[in-house]
Amino acid sequence: MTALFSLAWASLLNRKGSVILTIVAVALSVALFLGVEKARSGAREGFENTISGTDLIVGAPTGTVNLLLYSVFRMGSATAEVSWPTYRQIAERPDVAWAVPIALGDSHRGYRVMGTSTDYFQHYKYGGGQLLELAEGTIFDDLFDAVIGADVARELGYEIGTPLILTHGIGAADLGSGHENRPFRVSGILRSTGTPVDRTVHVSLEAITAIHVGWETGAKNPLADSIPTEMIRSFDLTPKTVTAIFVGLERKGTILTTRRQINTNRGEPLMAIIPGEALRELWGVTSIAERALLAVSGFVIAVGLVSILTSILTSLNERRREMSILRATGARPGHIFSLLVLESGLIGFMGALIGIVIVHGVFAAVAPMLQARYGVAFGAGGPGLLDLYVLGAVTLAALVIGAVPAVAAMRRSLADGLSVRL
Repeated sequence: MTALFSLAWASLLNRKGSVILTIVAVALSVALFLGVEKARSGAREGFENTISGTDLIVGAPTGTVNLLLYSVFRMGSATAEVSWPTYRQIAERPDVAWAVPIALGDSHRGYRVMGTSTDYFQHYKYGGGQLLELAEGTIFDDLFDAVIGADVARELGYEIGTPLILTHGIGAADLGSGHENRPFRVSGILRSTGTPVDRTVHVSLEAITAIHVGWETGAKNPLADSIPTEMIRSFDLTPKTVTAIFVGLERKGTILTTRRQINTNRGEPLMAIIPGEALRELWGVTSIAERALLAVSGFVIAVGLVSILTSILTSLNERRREMSILRATGARPGHIFSLLVLESGLIGFMGALIGIVIVHGVFAAVAPMLQARYGVAFGAGGPGLLDLYVLGAVTLAALVIGAVPAVAAMRRSLADGLSVRL
C-alpha cells in the first residue's frame, strides 16, 4: 500500500500543473460551502449570546423582530415611546423582579448612546449569564458622566476623564444638532463583551433629559444655551418617556401570563416579547436565504468534484504508455484501478484540507472587522466536527468519482501492450 501511495504521489507531481488547478477548484468550492455554513451558525451564536437572563422586552407596538433589533442590537429605531408612568406600573408589578428602562435616539461619532439606570449594570447579562464588568472607572458619579463600551474606548482612544459631546439623532453630527452646551466626561470603561454593548455610550436617563432641555419641539431652541448647567441640575429630570424596558420576572413560570397581560394592557398600547422567541422569528425570516446559499454552495462542491473527474479523464490518453509499462512490470488490473482511485482521493483530500484552512484563515481575519461594524461576535472558529465531516465526505466522493476513469484505464491497459495508439 505504501508503494502504491508513493507511486500515486509521484504521478501527481509529474502532472503538477493541472493537479494544482484542480486542487484549487476543490479548495475554493469547499471554502465557499464552509464559509456560508460557519457564517450562518456563527452569526446565530453571536446573536444568541448578546442577551441572557432577560425574560421580557417591553416597548411600543411594533414588529417583534424590530423591537429586538433596536433595543438589544442598536439596529434601526423605535416607532414610538413608552411613557414613564407606564414603566413605573410595569416595574411595580408583583410578578416583576426588576425592570430596566432604556432610552435611545442620540449618538456620539457614529456610536449609539443609550440612557439607562444603574440597575442596567446589575441585571443585564450576556453570553449565558455573564454580568457587565468595568475595566476601569466608575458608573455615573455625576449627571454628565458616561460609561463607554470597550470598542468605543479602543477605537476613539478614550480614557477616564476624556470629554465627549453627544449628537442629537443617529449619525454624524450636523451643524446645530450637537449638545455642545452639555459636555460629558468618561467615568467608566466596560470590559469587552463581544456584543453591541462594546459599541455603546451609556449615560443616565436624567442626563438624557438634561441635554434635551430646550429641545421640546424636536429642534434646538436658540435660548437653550443660555440656561446654566447648574440650573438644569436643579430641575426635575425624571424622563417623560423611555424607548424600551428590560424585564426580569420573579418566577420563570409566569412569563406567558405576564406577557399576555402586558400585551392586553387597557391603558397605553404595549408589546412584550420573549428574546429567544424573537430570535427564532428572525432566523425564520432568514432561513430561506440560508438554505438557498447552502444549496448553491453544495452545487459548487459538486462542480469541484467534477473537475477531478475531468482532470483524470483528459490525462488518460497521455498516460496509456505509463499504464502499459506498469502492466508489463507486473502490475495487475486491480493495481491500475487502485492507483487512479487513490490519485483522485488525494486530490479531493488536499483540496478539502486547503479549503478548510482558507475559510478559517479568512474568518480569523474578518471576524474582528464584523464585530467592529455590527457589534456581534461570531462564534469561536476552531476546526470542528463539520470540518471533519466535509473533509471525509469530499475525500470519499473523490474516491468514488475516481472509479470512473480507473475502470477505463484498467480496461485499456489490458489491450494496449507497450504501444501507444495515435
